[in-house]
Amino acid sequence: MKNLDYYMSLPYNFVITPINDESGFYYFIRVLELDGCMSDGETREEALVNIYKAMEGWIEASLDNGFEVPEPIGQSDFSGKFTLRLPKSLHRRLTIEADREGVSLNQYALYKLSV
Repeated sequence: MKNLDYYMSLPYNFVITPINDESGFYYFIRVLELDGCMSDGETREEALVNIYKAMEGWIEASLDNGFEVPEPIGQSDFSGKFTLRLPKSLHRRLTIEADREGVSLNQYALYKLSV
């Protein structure tokens, strides 16, 4: 039986962002896999403490209501490949640009995605 302790022991992925807005400077943190699970703190450390509290509440509420709790996305979940459909005109343009650079379309697309 997967319970709160089980889920809290998993290595979830966090995104932490420094924010400086009308309310001041703080860190906003969210859990990638748990939609809507977020918190903040005046420091990174405080934001991390707060996100674990938020996770406990999020997971408990999901379990109590019979909702599925997503598990973390791991490195082994990715093959390094994905299929992308694009307009013929863009495919043509990218092929021409790759040819001008003397690289494969795959290498050129990887370059364009990484900049």
